[in-house]
Amino acid sequence: MLSNAAITPSTLSVKDLPWQILWNKDKCTLCGKCTAICPVNAIELGVFRKRIVRTSLDTGATQSSDHNIFYGVRQKTDPTYSCVGCAMCTLVCPNDAIIPARSDEADKLRFHVNRGGQPRTRGGRRNVPGSLLDQIKFIRISMLTDPALDAGRHEFELRTLLGRVLPPEENLKFVEENGWIPPVREIYPLIIGGMSFGALSPNMWEGLQMGVAYLNEELGMPVRISTGEGGCPPRLLRSRFLKYVILQIASGYFGWDEIIHSIPEMKVDPCAIEIKYGQGAKPGDGGLLMWHKVNSLIAAIRGVPSGISLPSPPTHQTQYSIEESVAKMIQSMYMAWGFRVPVYPKISGTSTALAVLNNLTRNPYAAGLAIDGEDGGTGAAYDVSMNHMGHPVASNIRDCYLNLIKIGMQNEIPLFAAGGVGKTGNLAANAAALIMLGASGVQVGKYIMEAAAGCLGSESDRCNICNIDLCPKGITSQDPRLYRRLDPEQVAQRVVDVFISFDIELKKIVAPLGRSTSLPIGMSDALGINDRAAADRLSIKYVV
Repeated sequence: MLSNAAITPSTLSVKDLPWQILWNKDKCTLCGKCTAICPVNAIELGVFRKRIVRTSLDTGATQSSDHNIFYGVRQKTDPTYSCVGCAMCTLVCPNDAIIPARSDEADKLRFHVNRGGQPRTRGGRRNVPGSLLDQIKFIRISMLTDPALDAGRHEFELRTLLGRVLPPEENLKFVEENGWIPPVREIYPLIIGGMSFGALSPNMWEGLQMGVAYLNEELGMPVRISTGEGGCPPRLLRSRFLKYVILQIASGYFGWDEIIHSIPEMKVDPCAIEIKYGQGAKPGDGGLLMWHKVNSLIAAIRGVPSGISLPSPPTHQTQYSIEESVAKMIQSMYMAWGFRVPVYPKISGTSTALAVLNNLTRNPYAAGLAIDGEDGGTGAAYDVSMNHMGHPVASNIRDCYLNLIKIGMQNEIPLFAAGGVGKTGNLAANAAALIMLGASGVQVGKYIMEAAAGCLGSESDRCNICNIDLCPKGITSQDPRLYRRLDPEQVAQRVVDVFISFDIELKKIVAPLGRSTSLPIGMSDALGINDRAAADRLSIKYVV
């Protein structure tokens, strides 16, 4: 019988946990692989005591009993070690003797996770059902009026521009006044968004870079990848592969010293410089690399002591307005690379995005604008930020594009969309919808983690422990025992597979629209949706 002293207000049973470990005693051989591989130590080997009663049909015989001792697997109920449902135990079990199962009722753990007075943080997942982008249909199909192209029979390339594209007369005037031409890059419309060296494991980061290099050099696809905040390994800054990289400079300036010192030794220029002012998963909150991940290598690259948490302020103290930011950051970045590299800001999706864009239109130094919507994020964020803050990217992009049309600059400043692209697996369809709403390209992060490295997390809050350095697949961990599970070459192969598949699917959407020489940027007459409010908000057709 359990004594009263053992029952406390925080005592939980297995029934109260969101995931319950189902263990089969008859199949288990007690090899210990499941307990060894569990990233959160949710299970342990235990000793069980079972009473066996022996009776006899002889009326004069006395009843006897003894106890049988056996060993097995026990699930912990302490909230600190609650199972996250990653199923790594199932993957390594040689006899299929163990598997996690979701509880059949709402879990009680949510009321116990704030132990020590700390709000809950988790990997970048937002529990928002459905996706507006998935509801959009492509309704303008060329049949008789336009020469429709079949993507399976006609060869054409999908490209977009990154950089300020001035009209010819303004370009000549700009050269006369400034002595240089705003740089423009021709890139692939799908960009791997900013995931920092620190947020991702060394093997994951290396695999992404290898995949991008293969796509460029072997397949001729000008795919680009953003470094994310915090700098990058010095060997990449001094390699010829830097031209496939977008260097991100964030509000915390982490890793900036290493980049500055490497400029004289750079063999090639980076593709572009992205100045991050906000992230869609945590607008106004700033990024957070928890101390679990800040090892000696990350600390050296970022120029900080090891073993401390690194919160990034949403806006640096030296940047009080977008006008000041353009003057201090964008122009200084242009000067650092001799006006050869495009520089653009990245902001969170917000109702003030138009104000930022309007300021950028008045300054020819701004090479574009990237907007990160509320569904984005692969790093660590507080639940309250992820679930209750942010702005959808579709309406933000649409508002900005329509505003550019009003002032006649829709072909001058490229817009890039991020946040929830491919959230439900429909990557190409979501990207095409955003492009037709006005984006010149899209950035993806979480989709790449899931498709290229087999991320186990889900929107239903399975796993999602990216932030505390316990990633069971080694995707977001800095622990060598975990990230060595990930093969960089396999990650690179999957990255290539993803981009080839995306390319085919996007062509299957674009070709029937009669577009083969350019992306259908802003081609909103090809879009329809069966939601009247969404149709009115996005200025697209309402279809039922």
